[in-house]
Amino acid sequence: MDFAIKLIQFYERVECKAFLKNQLARSGTSIGANIHESTYAESPEDFIHKLGIALKECNETEYWLNLVAEICPDLKDDVLQLKQNAGSIRRMLISSIVKVKQRLGIIN
Repeated sequence: MDFAIKLIQFYERVECKAFLKNQLARSGTSIGANIHESTYAESPEDFIHKLGIALKECNETEYWLNLVAEICPDLKDDVLQLKQNAGSIRRMLISSIVKVKQRLGIIN
């Protein structure tokens, strides 16, 4: 949720194409929503699936952040901070997915 709040605050300062801002807002806030939803997963496989969606949304968010940085160079420092946060979330999601898959015997 912390990341989503920072992203929304950043969104308010971005003065570029509306569709770009909307894509960033959708993917960025979806990360936390999917993580939150995973806490009520119906099975370990459902948990993995929901975290996998969050991981994809995180990756998409990083793409939109890169695009904003190119279009609005004055925001590069803010984008860098958000990308670092997204990278931390991505690594946590990957670690969680791997651990559950290992417990299920899906991977070694």
